[in-house]
This record gives sequence, structure tokens and C-alpha cells, in this order.
Amino acid sequence: MVTIVNERHKDRVFRFIFGNEENKEWTLSLYNALNGSNYDDPDLIQFNTIDNAVYLGMKNDVSFIILNDMNLWEHQASFNPNMPVRFLIYAGQLYDKYMSENDIYRYGTRLNKLPKSRCVCFYNGIDDQPEEQILKLSSAFDGNSEADIEVRVKMLNINYSYNKNLMLACEPLYEYAWLVDTVRRYEKEFNSLVKAFDTVITEMPENFLIKKFLVAHKAEVEGMFLSEYDEEKERRLAKREAREEEREEVRRAFISNMIKEKMPLNLIKKISQLPEDYILSIAESLGVSVVMG
Repeated sequence: MVTIVNERHKDRVFRFIFGNEENKEWTLSLYNALNGSNYDDPDLIQFNTIDNAVYLGMKNDVSFIILNDMNLWEHQASFNPNMPVRFLIYAGQLYDKYMSENDIYRYGTRLNKLPKSRCVCFYNGIDDQPEEQILKLSSAFDGNSEADIEVRVKMLNINYSYNKNLMLACEPLYEYAWLVDTVRRYEKEFNSLVKAFDTVITEMPENFLIKKFLVAHKAEVEGMFLSEYDEEKERRLAKREAREEEREEVRRAFISNMIKEKMPLNLIKKISQLPEDYILSIAESLGVSVVMG
């Protein structure tokens, strides 16, 4: 039997809401909120997201052109200072696509007019981050700000209770922030993401613009939450393991120094509060004997 997997479950909930042809009015609302504009025609939005382009495991979340703006939006559930180089790669692919689709000859003698780029990263991870910060590609160049290539990415914290003015200006963003925050709280209470999501969808106020859409695509959105939750869980475990490895290195160096200084075993045990077998195993790996006593 062949199982058909809905690939959209691999999408992020943010992309599903704000990068969807069904919801152009929400994309336009967020664009207006970000830029202080008041456009009211959703058809101005021309999505150009590169759905199938995956480079080094990186996938473009949302990109679109409106008038003379090329908008690149990424969503992150963990802080990533390397976003500028990712945007650089995305932008190169998008401008290449734009020039091909518009028959722009890149080797001509006339200056080609291109839409200006606007790079925004929406952050809603659990680690504390400021409401707004600018990430620069030049930060990766050993502090050399005079590099010939620069990319600036505006990172906005869209966790619930952050960037209130932006939330007030864009109802769907406020509702999305509420959704993520409430799912997280219920997940801790129920210890079940599925139960948390079901409860949140039931309790979501009826006047929320995104509710009807989420209910209509409940299975897909739930799958996305599960996928994002698993990714976040893996990141936390990796961080925990890295911290534990670092602590282990410090412990071993501490014990190794005492062994090399010919300190007696009992004194090493007393200072380190570590078991005798552990201390002896380090001595064995060093190829030296521990002073007994």
C-alpha cells in the first residue's frame, strides 16, 4: 500500500497563514503594518516564493513582490545570527528568477531596474530576544564593516506581548502570536501537543480572522505544529548535550590537573566530589598512576 504524505505538513504555520494565495489580504495587512502603508488591493501581492529550492537544507519561507518591493520574509523559532547569509542566497535565487521571467538582459550596457529588497525575520522562539534588531552580513566578516557585500535583516520578535503596535496594526499577526503562545501554555499543562492544539482551536475567539481558515485546515496545521515542535525539541536536546559535553571537558581537565600535580586520591575525591572510579579512569587515560592515600 502506498502512503501519500501531504508535503505541506513540512511548512511552517507562519508560512501557511501569511504565504498562502488564499490569504493575500493577511499578507497585505502585515506588509502595511511593517511599512506604514495603507494598500487595500490584495491582488497587488505577487508571490514568488521558491517552493522547491532547498540549498544546504534551507528553504525560502515567504517572498513576494508588491509594486517595486521584493519582500523576503523568514520565520524562526530559534535565534539564528546567520540569517543574513541565508537571505543573500535567497535573494540571489529570487532576482535570478525575476530577471528570467521579465526577459531582463543582465549583460547589457543599460542599468536594469530591479525591485528593492526588504528582508524581515519574524522570531517567536522561547529564548529572550529584543523586540527589534538588525542582523548584518558584515558581522560574519571578522568585524570588517567595509566588506563590498552587505545584507541587513530586520529581526522582529513576534511573541505574544511583544511589538504591540505592530500587532495592533495587523490582526492576523496578533492572532497568530496568541495561537502559538496559547498552544505552548496548554502543551505544558496537558503534556500533549495534539490535545493542546485541539483545545486552543476550540477556545479561539470566534471573531479571530484566522479561525475559520485554521478550522478548515485543522489536520494540516496540527501536522505543522507537531513538526515545528519536534524541530524545537531536537534543538533543545542538542544544546543540552553540548552543555553537558562542555561540563565534562571541564571536569576532566580539573581532575587531570590534580592527578598531574600528584595530589592524593582522597584529597582529589574530597575537592571534586566525584567517585573514585571516575578519577581512576581519567588517570588510566592519561597513562599515569594516582597517588593513593
